[in-house]
Amino acid sequence: MKKNDLSKLLSENAYPGRGIVIGRSTDGKYAVTAYFIMGRSVNSRNRVFVEDGEGIRTQAFDPSKMEDPHLIIYSPVRVLGNKTIVTNGDQTDTIYELMDNQQTFEQALRTREFEDDAPNYTPRISGIMHIENGEYNFAMSILKSDDGDADSCERFTFAYSNPRSGAGRFIHTYMGDGNPLPSFEGEPELVGIEGDIDTFTDNVWNSLNEDNKVSLFVRFIDIETGEYETRIINKNV
Repeated sequence: MKKNDLSKLLSENAYPGRGIVIGRSTDGKYAVTAYFIMGRSVNSRNRVFVEDGEGIRTQAFDPSKMEDPHLIIYSPVRVLGNKTIVTNGDQTDTIYELMDNQQTFEQALRTREFEDDAPNYTPRISGIMHIENGEYNFAMSILKSDDGDADSCERFTFAYSNPRSGAGRFIHTYMGDGNPLPSFEGEPELVGIEGDIDTFTDNVWNSLNEDNKVSLFVRFIDIETGEYETRIINKNV
C-alpha cells in the first residue's frame, strides 16, 4: 500500500468530518494519535476540546448556542490502564466500560452501530492503543450503514502489531462533502507520521479546511515508559 502524505490528504478534502490517526513516530520512540472534529452547522462548530482526567471531552464553547447535545457532546479520549481509547462518539464509554469487564474491543463495539443521523448515518470510528513492556499495538474500527440502509450495519476491525516507525493509519467519517455525506470506504489509509509532537500537530491543524475545522487533539506516548505529552488546539478560543 502506498504511504500517503497526511497533510495532502487533509488539504484536498474539504470535509473529512471527524478523523483518527494512529501510528508511530519517525524515531520509533512514541505511539502517536490524533483526533480532529469538523463542523458545517452552527451547533457542530460551537465546540471545544477540554481535558478530562487523562482524556478529553467536548464542551459547548457558547452554551447559549447549543441546540442539541446529541452526538455533539461526548468523551473522545479515555485511558484504561495501558490502553488509550480514541473515538468519534459516546462509544468511547462503551469500549471503556466493557473492556473494564474483560470484553474485547471488538466485542464492545458489537453492541453499537452507526449514528442515528439520517440520511447521513455517520459511521462510528474507533481506535485503541495498547502499550505494555515496551511493546505497542493498535486496532481501528468502523461501524457503517450498508449504503444508507438504516437496518443494515457493516462492521470492520483492523489490527496492527508492532507498527513501523514513521507510519500510521488514518480513518475518517466521510469521503468528502455532499448531501447526504458519503461514508468512508476501504481500510484505514496508510500515512506518514513526521516530526515531533509540535511539528505533527501544526501540520495536521494547518492542513484542515479553515472554514470547517473545529478542534484537534494530539498525543505522543513514550512506548518504554508510558508517559505522554498532549496538545489541544481549538478554533474557538
